[in-house]
Amino acid sequence: MFNSLRGSPAARPRSKRRCAKRLNLCLGALLLGFGSSILMAAGALRTPALPSPVLEAAEQAYGSQAVRRLRHWQALVTSQQDALEWHRLLKINHFFNRLPFAEDKDQWGQQDYWATPVEFLSSGRGDCEDYAIGKLFSLYATGMAVEKLRLMHVYSEPLGQAHMVLLYMANPGEHPLVVDNLMDKISAARDRTDLDPLYSFNPSGLWLNERIDRGRKVREYVGSTLWDQLLVRMHKEGVLL
Repeated sequence: MFNSLRGSPAARPRSKRRCAKRLNLCLGALLLGFGSSILMAAGALRTPALPSPVLEAAEQAYGSQAVRRLRHWQALVTSQQDALEWHRLLKINHFFNRLPFAEDKDQWGQQDYWATPVEFLSSGRGDCEDYAIGKLFSLYATGMAVEKLRLMHVYSEPLGQAHMVLLYMANPGEHPLVVDNLMDKISAARDRTDLDPLYSFNPSGLWLNERIDRGRKVREYVGSTLWDQLLVRMHKEGVLL
């Protein structure tokens, strides 16, 4: 569904119905259980040198192409560790955006499931959260600082539903860039008038956002059922220490 969007994003007028949807989505997300969390320091993320059992399980479940994708990912992350940050963004965004889109209920048999990068690449398809999470942890593995990246839940006007993107800020307080599976072009947040922000987060905190480039920090760390389960699975895969 998401990868069927074509053309440039266009602004749409705010309406009472839109505001109600935005509020319900935001409250629903916050009630999901932001609380105690497994904290992940930037130094706890490994370059994805995946153990043999993980590669063998991927091949058994999805075939030899799964192993090729995982090895390509490992090589890409390693090659980008000394590259300019803008180059890292472009390379990793392009790498993940080549994968086809799939709804969680079709892919995982669940209404909402946040796949690890290993799960996403092994299966070869995923939804918007999977793209954003894969890019986030890949950029962390290149050595990019935690505070420069956030996952952001938004309401997409063209899609008429919730969506997740990745935000990048070169320096604190700078206007962010939006890294999105809907388009290969990395755009300034001010140009994404099709996205209505809800909240953003990274391993160090949670922000409520009235605008993509402006948010109020409400927690010093992030935690939710989906996030904690994601980190537990990444630890088992050997990607997190």
